[in-house]
Amino acid sequence: MRQGEGHTIYMLGIGGIGMSALARYYHSHGYTVAGYDRTPSPLTLQLEDEGMAIHYEDNPSLLPALIDFVVYTPAVPKELKEFETLRQNNIKIMKRSEALGKVSEQHFTIAIAGTHGKTTTTAMVAHILHCCGKNTTAFIGGIANNFNSNLLLGQGTDSIMVVEADEFDRSFLRLHPNISIINSIDADHLDIYGDRQHLVAGFNDFAQLTEDKVIVKENLAVQTDHGIRFGFGEGNDYRAEIIRSEKGVTDFIIIGEGRETEVRLPMAGDHNVLNATAAFIAARQIGLDADAIAEALATFKGVKRRFDIHVNNEKHCYIDDYAHHPEEIRSCLTAVKASFPGKRLTLVFQPHLFSRTRDFMDEFAAALALADELILLDIYPARELPIDGITSQALLDKVELDNKRTCTKAELVSLIDSEKPELLVTMGAGDIDRFVEPLEKLLKSW
Repeated sequence: MRQGEGHTIYMLGIGGIGMSALARYYHSHGYTVAGYDRTPSPLTLQLEDEGMAIHYEDNPSLLPALIDFVVYTPAVPKELKEFETLRQNNIKIMKRSEALGKVSEQHFTIAIAGTHGKTTTTAMVAHILHCCGKNTTAFIGGIANNFNSNLLLGQGTDSIMVVEADEFDRSFLRLHPNISIINSIDADHLDIYGDRQHLVAGFNDFAQLTEDKVIVKENLAVQTDHGIRFGFGEGNDYRAEIIRSEKGVTDFIIIGEGRETEVRLPMAGDHNVLNATAAFIAARQIGLDADAIAEALATFKGVKRRFDIHVNNEKHCYIDDYAHHPEEIRSCLTAVKASFPGKRLTLVFQPHLFSRTRDFMDEFAAALALADELILLDIYPARELPIDGITSQALLDKVELDNKRTCTKAELVSLIDSEKPELLVTMGAGDIDRFVEPLEKLLKSW
């Protein structure tokens, strides 16, 4: 009998990137998996094709007759009628972070944390281990292009678990890491932590949970007696030194352990060099050969919606990115401009969350001003209600650009068609990804 055979897991918010990976994991272990999500998406349709029953109406009569336990994401409103029915029936309900923590208890775990860069770094670590023949299970917060999935399945509890450690809702404190990476701590999720000081404390709590080594980017306020520091600075245990970066490929050297390792990374941006360096160190901690790691990084294909190039011809370029924090926007746009020098950059940005827009209004304005032309969509609310005075227009007013405007989602494709930008970037963590396919088709038709 397979591990979960005869048992049903119900998932509220099954279409989320993290929830869907967990759903796939359970399903692969023989559980019957069903779920609810607010709207269909390409990801939920894939889950249905894989044999999971999903509905899109908050209707308790659609719940499975027998449910062993429920997993939910905090993005799902507690006011759901299904939530109330499940509580009344005394069915065990746990957050995704708790369920993922129970899985990580069974594995040697490499956990990747940071307010930015954790999805790409998680995918890099998983790809390296897989290429080097390690039995690997990976939960990735995006669709890794090398696997075309957000889940890599290993065999049994002997597999090494690579997992994205999400700081939202303090979820990462449920994990049981043997090795961890912390590659950024910029103020974010202040609706959860209150201020940056408490956010930093949360990352330090995560570091204390790590049994073996904590791999920390230079200048981060993480206190640990078993840390490994990395960065561009001379005083780090591992130092990256960039040789050249052009046409989306970066050649660099990792200096550490008394040797130099040459790496060719098919990605642009200093931030991705640091992500790769952190992944290199993690792989070295479990004994993988340095040159074999470098060979694996040379074949890394990135993650969907992370500097994702969809069109690149003589007339037009189109890049899509998940960036939704000012520092992510700055890093991405800097890398775009370095990769495509001299091209006029048109940015379409969809702000994510009213609270984040409020908390970082000035920082967003400064980062967005790196574009040559800015098109702002309405704020994507996700789990939040509107906040008085916090709108895309208010943000636009603060951006110091001559060429800027707001735009509705209904107007976007026709606006891009009329302007025909030579370098187009779409950016955000909401539903702006629904425009990637039509915009790609549009630019290829010109």
